[in-house]
Amino acid sequence: MKTLSKNILASASLFGILIFASACQTGNAKDSDKTADNAKDTVSITVLQTADIHGQLDTHPELFWENEKVVFKNRGGMANIKTLFDREEQKNPNRTIIVDGGDLIQGSGYAALSQGKVMPDVVKNMGYDVIIPGNWEVVYGKDIMMDLMKGYDTQVIVQNMYHDEDEEPLFPAYWIKEIEGIRIGFIGINDPDVPVRQNPIFSEGIAFSGLDDNLKKLVDDVKVNENVDVLFLITHLGIFKQVELANSPISENADYVLGNDTHERVRELIQGKHAKVTEPGAFGSFVGKLTLHFVDGKLVGDDYELIDVDPQIYPADEKIQAIVDREKAPYKEYLETVVGYTETPLYRYLTVENSMDNMITDAARWKTGADISISNGFRFGNPIVPEDGQPAPITRANLWNLLPVNEKVKTGKVTGKQIKDWLEKEMHNAFAEYPMERFGGWMVRFSGMEVDFNSQNGKGKRISTITVKGEPMQDEEYYTISACERPGDPIDNLCRMPNVKDVEFKDYTIHEAVEEYLQKNSPVSPVLDGRAYCEYLGEYSFSTVPGTDYKFQ
Repeated sequence: MKTLSKNILASASLFGILIFASACQTGNAKDSDKTADNAKDTVSITVLQTADIHGQLDTHPELFWENEKVVFKNRGGMANIKTLFDREEQKNPNRTIIVDGGDLIQGSGYAALSQGKVMPDVVKNMGYDVIIPGNWEVVYGKDIMMDLMKGYDTQVIVQNMYHDEDEEPLFPAYWIKEIEGIRIGFIGINDPDVPVRQNPIFSEGIAFSGLDDNLKKLVDDVKVNENVDVLFLITHLGIFKQVELANSPISENADYVLGNDTHERVRELIQGKHAKVTEPGAFGSFVGKLTLHFVDGKLVGDDYELIDVDPQIYPADEKIQAIVDREKAPYKEYLETVVGYTETPLYRYLTVENSMDNMITDAARWKTGADISISNGFRFGNPIVPEDGQPAPITRANLWNLLPVNEKVKTGKVTGKQIKDWLEKEMHNAFAEYPMERFGGWMVRFSGMEVDFNSQNGKGKRISTITVKGEPMQDEEYYTISACERPGDPIDNLCRMPNVKDVEFKDYTIHEAVEEYLQKNSPVSPVLDGRAYCEYLGEYSFSTVPGTDYKFQ
């Protein structure tokens, strides 16, 4: 491969000095966390950050953990975010920078049915200064991703994504913005594990590089050779890797890691060895606000807060709402059709078991007749919440929020030993002590087996017991399983489980299976029933970030 830093710097130089900002501290201010005295020559620069909006155009229910219980509040909406942006810019005109950390174009029915085309007109009217692609930006293929992101009329940067045919960068690697003599740098980094985390076919034609010496060289070159005062790394890696990156020598010349991907709600900056880390939630429910304070051009302190996008405080901007309504119109009747009801809240925020996944995997097992049905684990989908004692309707739009990729159902046969080995690997992805071995951060979900485990044990030693049909799982016995197809995977793989026998592709998709299940069984009442349990984590386990005091709220 050509020298990455050479390609990156050459590409970025075409754009010259560009507008962007984020938050980051210089070496002279590493230990300064609070606003400096109100000096007359203080310059404050505001950085607003959204992340993982996932095609959520409207206000929606959001889950919070308060006083040791789950509560729900309405949050988000692109038009509401725009009102927040405008108010913050009015407070600090010409010194406010707006950043998005990726995963804009996938995650809702409106995004999926339009292949992301509902997003560009909305995004380009929001006032963003810089955007990076996330792990889900590849969902419609490289060509559509490129067209959509160019349609934002906003600078897109990423350091480690390339055209695989010629190894040229997809986008510039960085931006530099000068504000009143202060030079601010921005480097974009996407997750190099995208071809593993997503269906491999999604990222065909794209090559990725990792967190390596070439990245360190770029960080050092931008900070030193470009005379940057504050350097931000905008990363779509997940909280675990982002904290590790802030502790890594790669970040010696970086100041802040503006993190994204795992939908964490960082309310106080996490201090790493070299840089501070944040992540501003997901679905447009929150906006991170980082204010940097400079005296005589030197960074002397910062303030940070995570702002709830509360529609009561930030009513919808009329212009953006009109664009949203126009873009939704061709799909609205189909997507807002009610397909079932639930008497209990459906959500997917916990590390191990969630009512939403229990309903989905129960539906798949009901439809296929498999012994065990499997679904990926992730923190995805807006809650569906009954009100006033009445069952809550479930629409096709909700199904897309719950299941953002609608693939055919796939079945096969595996031994108990294969299931145990596979599940140990999946647990390691979620609970590895070394952050760089994690991705996602959540266990896979399933119906048809009960698993007791200890997340604190080492690799390959976390499972205590697995029970199927009331009996201990037997290593040599065969069990039928179902999962969703992952286009690009080998035929004998199911949900990253290899060497599956008697593989069969069903003639229905997972959406069709769940919709039929709801029609026959509504109202459903899924709850947390202990099908996966770890005493150390407990029933209501949110994210665990080793070496930090972070708590999901």
